[in-house]
Amino acid sequence: MYIDFLNSISPPGMPPHKLVLKQNCPILMLRNINPSRGLCNGTRLICKEFKKHMIVAEIAVGENMGTHVFIPRISLQPNNTKHYPVEFTRCQFPVRPCFAMTINKAQGQTLNTVGIYLPKSVFSQGQLYVALSRATTASKITEQLDHSRENPVSCYRTKNIVYPKLLVEAAKCT
Repeated sequence: MYIDFLNSISPPGMPPHKLVLKQNCPILMLRNINPSRGLCNGTRLICKEFKKHMIVAEIAVGENMGTHVFIPRISLQPNNTKHYPVEFTRCQFPVRPCFAMTINKAQGQTLNTVGIYLPKSVFSQGQLYVALSRATTASKITEQLDHSRENPVSCYRTKNIVYPKLLVEAAKCT
C-alpha cells in the first residue's frame, strides 16, 4: 500500500519513480553533483548511453558544452518531508526529462530558438522580459497566447506585470 503511494508521487526537485529515457533525449540535472565539471542543478544534457548504474550524457549548453559526463544513481530525499506521511529515500538518477523549461529555470540561459506558451498572463514583475530575452534575436521567438476564446483581441496580447511602487522603492535605495 505505502509502496504504491510512494511510487505515485513526484515531489519537487526529485525525479519520477519511473524514469523513462531514450538515447539522445534532453534531460535536466536536479542536484549539484560536480559544479566544477558543469554538473549543477538546472544543467541541460543529452543522453548518450545507458549503463546499469550510470547515464553517460553530453552537456548541451554553457561553458562545458560538449563535455561527456557520467551521472550516477544516488539516494534522494524530498526537501519538505512535512507533506508526506512517511519519510522516504529514492535511489534514482538525479535527472528528469527536459522537453520544456519554466521561465525561472530559463533565466541566465541563451537559446537559439524560444517558444513561449502563456495560457494566462505572467504572474510576476520581470517574467515576461526574462522569457522574451532568452533568444538571440526577436525572429527566433514564437509565442502562443490563449487567455480568452471569447475575446479574440486577448489572443494577441498579454499583460506585462509591473509594480510601480516596487520600482520607486528600488530607485530610493540607489
